[in-house]
Amino acid sequence: MTLQTDLRGGGAPLAPGPSPLDNAVWAALTGPHAHLGERVGRAARYPDDVYAYAALADPTDPAAWADLRTLVGPGATVKIKPAEAAPPDWEVVGGGAGVQFVDTALRAEPASEAVRLGPDDVPEMLDLVARTAPGPFRTRTVEMGSYLGIRHRGRLIAMAGERLRLPGWTEISAVCTDPDHRGRGLATRLVRAVAAGIRERGDTPFLHAAPGNANAIRLYESIGFTERLRGRTLLLRSPGTTTNAGLL
Repeated sequence: MTLQTDLRGGGAPLAPGPSPLDNAVWAALTGPHAHLGERVGRAARYPDDVYAYAALADPTDPAAWADLRTLVGPGATVKIKPAEAAPPDWEVVGGGAGVQFVDTALRAEPASEAVRLGPDDVPEMLDLVARTAPGPFRTRTVEMGSYLGIRHRGRLIAMAGERLRLPGWTEISAVCTDPDHRGRGLATRLVRAVAAGIRERGDTPFLHAAPGNANAIRLYESIGFTERLRGRTLLLRSPGTTTNAGLL
């Protein structure tokens, strides 16, 4: 993991040392998003239909892994973020990497053409996600925060919203534009508008991108985000096997 601590978040210096951003999923699930999650001791997770990730208070603590095993049950697959390694009895079945960016010089402002999206808009939001692949978005992800969209002739063509929320910080996510409407700055306008709402309640925006997504990284850096951290995500299978009482 590469960590930077000499950045300025939302105009205020980031204090050296540990930050909620270092373990953002855990900070959210034990903070503002506690009502959305499930927790056993030092392990917590979102339901799969909200955001299919889990987190540990300390990924190097064997007791936290034991709590996660209790939480998810035997033979279950689970995504952990961040996690560099897993105990030997956990099977690694996949994984990836991510880059975390924080707002250091973003101009946040409302977008007059943006409309607020809610549960009734989820089918359209899922359709847009399927066409653009911005990252994880499920049927209840909209419950994690505010989402804004832009429509063209009634059809949803761009959106962005809030995902992880932790003390002092809110993640901007699901930034996507229909391929037929790219190049018009829609994503930038929505990011600025979502950021304006985050700033209004006193939080600082941050976001994540895949390290190979050069277009997204170039956009975020050009509008005032600065890379802070790189970390890994692991897709794991928990120890043990599922049982079925009906089988002998």
